[in-house]
Amino acid sequence: MTYYLRFPDKQTAEDLLKIAGFYTEESQTFKQADHHFALDIIGDIYETPGIYDPETDEELTPPVKLPGYHVNYIGNLPEGWEQYLVNPVNPHRVFAS
Repeated sequence: MTYYLRFPDKQTAEDLLKIAGFYTEESQTFKQADHHFALDIIGDIYETPGIYDPETDEELTPPVKLPGYHVNYIGNLPEGWEQYLVNPVNPHRVFAS
């Protein structure tokens, strides 16, 4: 089962990922998968892209960011993560099946 998570911000997501043991100190990266889990750190999702002037590259309309910092996860959900679960109608990104 895929869990779609929306943390309040990047720092909260990274702190909880580290507490759950998904961070490797020696490589200073987050583990993406093993036989028990798969992790897809998406980060910021933009509902609407910005519009830019093609000649000057000036921003005409700013992009619209969805609230939160997004992570997809497969595996046993770490304790306390239930509060960050969301159920997107059309997920921005999904795991291959």
